[in-house]
Amino acid sequence: MLNYEILRLIWWLLLGTLLIGFAIMDGFDLGAAILLPFVARTDKERRVVLNAIGPVWEGNQVWLILGAGAIFAAWPMLYAVAFSGFYLAMFLALAALILRPVSFKFRSEIENPVWRTFWDFALFISGVVPALIFGVAVGNALRGVPFRFDGALRMTYEGDLLGLLNPFALLCGLVSCAMLIMHGGTYLALKTDQPVADRAAGWARSAALILLALFIAGGVYAKFGVEGYRITSDLQHDGPSNPLLKTVERGGGLLLSNFAAHPWMLLAPALVFIGALSAWLLLASRRRGWLAFIASATALLGVIGTAGLSAFPFLLPSSLDPNASLTVWDSSSSRTTLLIMLTVVVVLLPIVLAYTAFVFRVLRGRVTIAYIEDNSASLY
Repeated sequence: MLNYEILRLIWWLLLGTLLIGFAIMDGFDLGAAILLPFVARTDKERRVVLNAIGPVWEGNQVWLILGAGAIFAAWPMLYAVAFSGFYLAMFLALAALILRPVSFKFRSEIENPVWRTFWDFALFISGVVPALIFGVAVGNALRGVPFRFDGALRMTYEGDLLGLLNPFALLCGLVSCAMLIMHGGTYLALKTDQPVADRAAGWARSAALILLALFIAGGVYAKFGVEGYRITSDLQHDGPSNPLLKTVERGGGLLLSNFAAHPWMLLAPALVFIGALSAWLLLASRRRGWLAFIASATALLGVIGTAGLSAFPFLLPSSLDPNASLTVWDSSSSRTTLLIMLTVVVVLLPIVLAYTAFVFRVLRGRVTIAYIEDNSASLY
């Protein structure tokens, strides 16, 4: 039987896996929505973009639901603090996401340029707002947010929406936008024909270089401009879920200390450079198949892995009371709950992966203007 410590570590890895799955699967259609006004200049070209992501975007959001569900069930304290403190930001992200199905359904109902331009802009907003906000949320999770617990573990949050828009968090938001634009452009280069594919590849190449520049800037900022956290007391990895049973030190230079203590973790930032540069080279050589998409996905894995490893074992530090910070070891559900949910995941996650692979195999091939013209009445 798995002990409590191992179960907590497994669920931390699963949470990271779900977030990576969301970034890779839902990330390309968010990126494609951001690129819609820039890679498609005519109505038919825009319909090519819409129908490249139209059959899959809704299924891709399963990863977002799974991630939120995992936080709720496995890390209830994290769910309570994050969804309370980030309430307005999450509301904006969800409101933007709601625009997607509405835009897809309404956009082609009327053959009016003003009508369609409005919904094209709504799709753009539905891509850029969540991409920015999710990155801002990660940035705040790394630097800490202002919450505390009383003796009965009742949480008080003392921040506001403007407080989340600090320079480091905004930089993380730009990293998020750049990586999703790269990923979305790579996908459109794979799934569309000329001239949309050429334009998408050009944007993806530019975004790959911008991602690397912003990633380096974020690393320098994290090293010299952001305080990190370190546990200074003995902490039982299989102890009770009570974040007040530890002491935490806050100070400069601690955010990246895990990489100095465990050099193997440097593989995560290395994947960002390997993935982004590989995608750039493959797109430049006009090799726009699945290999370029996998390279782009590798860069996304590296970005999220870098954030997770730099923060470990912290899930959400408290800038107001560092001792109340939530960690992998003191904010999880019970051992029984984690074990039951792990059993469910072992059964269901392979089904989700198999079904996703099946769908993409069925929908393989490029969306062309000729295809749009031949099936105009039944497509977006």
